[in-house]
Amino acid sequence: MTEGTYEQVITELDRLGIKYGMVDHPAAETTEQADKYIEGHEGVRTKTMFLKGKKKHFYLVIMDDQKPMDFKEFQELTGAKRVSMARPDDLQEQLGSHAGVVSPFGLMNNEEHNIKVYFDQDMLAEDPILTFHPNVNTHTIFIKTTDLMKFIKEQGYDPEIIDL
Repeated sequence: MTEGTYEQVITELDRLGIKYGMVDHPAAETTEQADKYIEGHEGVRTKTMFLKGKKKHFYLVIMDDQKPMDFKEFQELTGAKRVSMARPDDLQEQLGSHAGVVSPFGLMNNEEHNIKVYFDQDMLAEDPILTFHPNVNTHTIFIKTTDLMKFIKEQGYDPEIIDL
């Protein structure tokens, strides 16, 4: 698998003409740590969860990092069955990533295109700028929602907006 590294993320954003902001910081293993490093910068603090359902169905769910994930509601909204957090080996295999670094930029590594992408609509109403790790947890990228959608679509995905 070709791994979409930090440098490849930046190259792809540049190729697509997408403007972004970047903050370099010490490694952040949790959203709480990352939030401290980017205090004072504008943007919705996000969490990206990689979920696995019945029959090896995979889901990438992007939402405000302060909002709790309701698995039952997610299943009702999407029709997904028996959804839980994906195992570390699934994360590595599908996104070339590990816990603490999951972001939509990992979709560059998903050669099978077997992941459904969902955004929580509340987060999108709050602020047009979202924050993510660009496949490494020593940087946080700030990107407009419309530009992130463009990036995701260019990777071959059609993200859905749901009300969690």
